[in-house]
Amino acid sequence: MIKQVEWSENPLTSQQVVEFEPEVKPQQLQRTENQVTASPVQDLEEEVELNPLANPNRSVVESVGAIPNQLYERLGLTMPRWLLWILTVVIGIILSGLLVSTLALWTPLWSNLDRTDEDLGTTTKDEVKIPLPGELWSKLSQYQLSRPMNILIMGIEPVNGTVDGSPESFAGKSDTMLLVRLNPSDKSVRVLSIPKDTMIAIPEKGEKGLTKVSDANAKGGPVLAARVVSRTLNNAPIDRYIRISTSGLRQLVDQLGGVEVFVPQSMEYKDSSSRLSINLVSGWQTLNGEQAEQFVRFREPGLGDLPRVQRQQALIAALLQRLNSPTVLPRLPQLTRLMRKYFDSNLKMEEMMALVNFGLNLDRDNFQMTVLPGTFSRFSKDPDSYWLNMTGQQSLLNDYVGVNVPGLKPDMRQVPNLKIAIQNASNQPQLTEKVIAYLKHKGFTNIYKVPDWPDTQRQTQIVVQKGNRQVGVDLQKVLGLGQIEVAAIGDLESDLTIRIGKDWK
Repeated sequence: MIKQVEWSENPLTSQQVVEFEPEVKPQQLQRTENQVTASPVQDLEEEVELNPLANPNRSVVESVGAIPNQLYERLGLTMPRWLLWILTVVIGIILSGLLVSTLALWTPLWSNLDRTDEDLGTTTKDEVKIPLPGELWSKLSQYQLSRPMNILIMGIEPVNGTVDGSPESFAGKSDTMLLVRLNPSDKSVRVLSIPKDTMIAIPEKGEKGLTKVSDANAKGGPVLAARVVSRTLNNAPIDRYIRISTSGLRQLVDQLGGVEVFVPQSMEYKDSSSRLSINLVSGWQTLNGEQAEQFVRFREPGLGDLPRVQRQQALIAALLQRLNSPTVLPRLPQLTRLMRKYFDSNLKMEEMMALVNFGLNLDRDNFQMTVLPGTFSRFSKDPDSYWLNMTGQQSLLNDYVGVNVPGLKPDMRQVPNLKIAIQNASNQPQLTEKVIAYLKHKGFTNIYKVPDWPDTQRQTQIVVQKGNRQVGVDLQKVLGLGQIEVAAIGDLESDLTIRIGKDWK
């Protein structure tokens, strides 16, 4: 039997995002060890239907209490009555537990991001959480998504004076922010990176003017962060959130045995105030947890947050590849326990299993990433301020967020009119001009070259910078070769980046 994890029939709407609802719905959440999970029991009430031969004037309590006595008399038992009562109570508790477990596994998912901690009925982290039974993981394939899901993922900056993994350690600014959309209809995962310097408004806090999206979590936690991101993206539904503490990424990478990534340049930085020290050499290497944190947190001066977003996406791709390794699957229960300590989320356990199952069966071509469209303004007081620009981005909003904006048109330019960067990764300098001449002969009008890629590649790569895989497919037909990579890891100014490999003839 396939267990489908369903989302609420009423996903988070714009009104829900802006306003809190006063009453508590039956489906409440319970925080345990930094993870908000759905409580398995919601005031379960049952009426016991009595045997028609019994006295109709008896109360339910009296009738139920008479059952052990009737059994005792009819069976002619010789054991003491008090022992029979104890056995009856124990068996009742066991049967009730089985019933509750069954109900919990079939409970639908509801959007609760518009609730405060008090509304959600959250409890403290110090309570003991029942571990996930191992037999559930053995039936992982039974848990499946039944409708699209949007998850807001935030990597939280260190908070001075807090214990890593404690509730207080999740109260800092978001150093990383991703909106992940999982769509079972086309079996795709799309990741939208939101630069931390993106300008947004938080009117609920009485603030005048604008602030950066990274401040939202520090000012109002995950509920406020989800609300401002939703409004920024035309009231996009956000079903769940995940916050990762300082050590969360390090522990995850270490549990996976490290991840292999290409470091494009040497990275050196030291900040005694934040205790951040970065020292990485360029080239391919397997990073441990501490090095992976350095890789995604390093920030070049004068370039804003976008180069760091590119490295974050490179690390995400490496993590996904590592998670698909057969050696990692047996570690999933351990990874779940790790998440309960260093991750804060309102995902239920069965939802986590559905997500893992979805990821394990994901086709590589259906995993796509891009960055929230915008520009840096030279007129801003803060040169790192990132200003949203959704002109011609209807397709991106629909595919990566799941919303349609009336009047917002998609980008209808044909591939020959797109901005295409040529980057040599073949170690054969003469190929750059050869490729440019070939494309101009084919009618391409907006081509430019960028510095060579420091890693020599055997295969030519077509990097789709703006998230639309179809334009990569169209360019691939023109070139007759090329591996398509939908991610914002190419030249920042381009629509498409061609990294010439040794396979170019």
